[in-house]
Order: sequence, then C-alpha cells, then structure tokens
Amino acid sequence: MRTAPTILHLDMDAFFASAEQASKPSLRGKAVIVGGLGPRGVVSTCSYEARVFGVHSAMPMAQARRLAPNAAYLVPRFGLYRQISEQVMGLLRELSPLVEPLSLDEAFVDLEAGETAWDEASALLAARKLRDDIRAVTGLTGSVGLAACKMLAKIASEQAKPDGLVLIEPGTERALLAPMSVRILPGVGPATGDHLRRGGISTVGEIAEAGEDELVRLLGKAHGLALYAMALARDERPVVAERDTKSVSVEDTYDVDIHDRVRVRMEVQRLADRCVQRLRGAHLSGRTIVLKVRRYDFSTLTRSETLRGPTDDPAVVREAAARLLEAVDTTGGVRLLGVGVTGLADYTQEDLFAQARAAAAGVEEGASGERVEEAQVGGGAGAGAGAVDVVESAGGEPAERVWWAGHDVRHVEFGHGWVQGSGLGRVTVRFETPGSGPGRVKTFRVDDPLLESAEPLPLVEPLPAGPAAPGEG
Repeated sequence: MRTAPTILHLDMDAFFASAEQASKPSLRGKAVIVGGLGPRGVVSTCSYEARVFGVHSAMPMAQARRLAPNAAYLVPRFGLYRQISEQVMGLLRELSPLVEPLSLDEAFVDLEAGETAWDEASALLAARKLRDDIRAVTGLTGSVGLAACKMLAKIASEQAKPDGLVLIEPGTERALLAPMSVRILPGVGPATGDHLRRGGISTVGEIAEAGEDELVRLLGKAHGLALYAMALARDERPVVAERDTKSVSVEDTYDVDIHDRVRVRMEVQRLADRCVQRLRGAHLSGRTIVLKVRRYDFSTLTRSETLRGPTDDPAVVREAAARLLEAVDTTGGVRLLGVGVTGLADYTQEDLFAQARAAAAGVEEGASGERVEEAQVGGGAGAGAGAVDVVESAGGEPAERVWWAGHDVRHVEFGHGWVQGSGLGRVTVRFETPGSGPGRVKTFRVDDPLLESAEPLPLVEPLPAGPAAPGEG
C-alpha cells in the first residue's frame, strides 16, 4: 500500500435530488424525493432536507410519502443526470488517466498516476480545486475522500458528507477503523454482518483481534482472508480506468399485476426493443438473451438463451425473449419484467435468424450481469407519475403525451417550465429556469396544443467566449 494519500474518491451529494433543486429554484432548501411514483415505486435519491424525516434511498415510495407527505416527488430525468455526470468525469480525467467510475455520481481517481499529487499537501490542493471546479461547472457539490487505498478513500468521502473533504493520514488507518462497525468494510452486507455478530464480532477492531484463522473458520478462506486484510487497513486494489460492461438490460415494474398472457407477451416485446436501442446506442452486440420475471408472490425467475454469435437485431432479441417467456408460468400475475443481453462484443454476427431458432435448447437459469444504464425506477406504464393524453400522430395513429412530474416542458406564451403534477385532464406547470427566481404556476388541459415537452436546461450558463487574441480568426 502506498505511503501518501493519493487515492481520491468523489461522491456527489444527493446527486439526483441536488440536480433537481439546482434546476428548479422553487425547490431549493426543500424536501425533494426522486424515484418511481407508482405505488410500487422506490426512492432513488432524496435531498438532505427529506432525510430529516427518515426518508432514504431504496425505501418504498409509499413509506416515503407517509414520512414526508409535503415533499416534492419527481420522476428521474436520467438524460440530465448523464450530462452532468459526463461533465464531472471530464474534470476527474483532467487530474489523472486512471479514473474508475462506479456510477453516474461516484468514482475513484489515482492522483499519483496523473502526477497531480505525490504527498499530503499536493493531494489536498488537487482535491480542493476539484471541488471548486465541480461547483463552477455544474452548480452542484461533491464530497471527497483522500487516502492511501481505495477502501479508506471511500470511507473518508462518507465522513465528508455533505459537501466536505476528509483526508486519512497514512499510519492512522487502524486506529480510525477499529471502533467502526464491520458493515463499513466492502463485502460485508446484512447477512455477513449478522454472521460475524453471532461470532462475537461487531467492530473492525474485533475482526483484527479475532485473527486470520478465526475469520477463515467463520467465513471461508477467500472471504475471511480478504476481510482480515481490510481490517488491518490493507487494500491493494488498483484504480482501474476501464471497467468492461457485462450486460445491457431494461426492466419495468407494474403498479397492478399483469395477468393477461397477451399483455405480458407485448410487454416483453416492447422491453426487447428498448434493450436493443440501448445496445446499439453503446455500439455493442451480445450473444446471450436474458428474461427476468418477478411474479405476484415476489419470486424472481431469470431465463437465458445463448446464440451462436453476437447480435443487435431487434427481431432476433424479440424472438429469443418470446421463446424464453414460454418456459415461465405467469398465470398468478406478473409485477416486473426485464430483458437483457450479455456476452457483449463490439461487432455483430450477420444473419442470425437460423441460429436464434436453433438455440432453444440453450435455456439456462440464473443469468445476471451489470447494467449499462439505470433501469426504470419503480414504475412502468401507468406508474401514476403523470397524465396521459392520446392525440393523433402525423401518421394518423394515436400517440401518447405523458406529463411526468418534474420533467421539462415549454409553453409558447410562458416559456420554459416543469410539471408539478397532473391528473383529471389537467397538468400544472411551474415556469422557472435554473437562473431565475421561483416561478409562477399555471394549469392547462393535458391536450393544450401550446404546451410541449422540452429538453432540460443547463444548470450553469456557459461563460461567454472572450475576445479573440490577435491573429486568431
């Protein structure tokens, strides 16, 4: 392990909720909860003002509403969050070529590899500049941890929240870790934590005192040895710049169980098409098609089928997903469906229809993988997050206009705003922008022809270009 605190961990503060507050002046300083707004939705992120009421991530949305009935409840705007994330990751890559993103709002940086820091003073200087740059570019705040290894840098950033900076000096790690709960260590979840507690171990210091042999006896060789090393503040994991995507997948949770088999088939076909769109957007193809079904009793099944070569053909993926569905009993009702593709490659095998049909014998259970994008948070069609207005499309077919709470709109007369709520044929809009004060509220019919969906505005106005230097065109 290195002797200088040159591993940096950045974690943006309440990222989704903070982005919404920055975008909507009327919500600044107020409780904001982002997630699926249907009865089966879950909290994705909540502001610190909402956490005062006991709301936290992954909480059922129905419970959050009971705890904080007056909070603002918004549907995620992943497009905006990705744009901000790209800005933040760009700032991190200016510090070092070794940046390891963990999610949209979290990453490790090896400052030493970028020759940005080599001791405590230079690491602090780089971290302070980073926090200032993030605020200037995005208007948001992030918490930063500095340490000699990844595990401790992440612990430091947790201690720094919100909007802080904590450096763990080399040589002080064991004393710092000793009184902490075992749950602070990577890989220690509720089950492992309970198992250790039954063995008389509840703090990191007690893990170190128990010794290597006892940890191996309790948890097995691999897990026991790894946990013992971390309790001694030993973490040799490097910052890895490129993390291979393992799968691309989409899923929807439904407010009401789907019992109609035809409807289930239609949903699977729709999910397959969405999955292929994401696959192509990432310039990838894949060999294994995965179907996920969560039934009425919360039992979750996965089925997979491996093709002879990678594909990004929607017809092939639809056909394989439909075939997998035939092996699943959905008569009791379905609450969640998902379609994914694994075994990814950056090329496509042509003409796979024959092999797709021949692959029916390759059905397996338990396929899993890492998603390339966020799945929809707790609400599929009819999630109760917005009103739906059916209008005629240019081709004469009905098209849905959906007014999601928190999403951007533009009115011909009143300009840019966001949906505060909708229902009973009406949609309420607050007209304000990131740079304005709290705006006025107006209500319209959901089919108002002067109201349309809009793209999010940047949270910080770009600086005007300065005058051209002499000799520049």
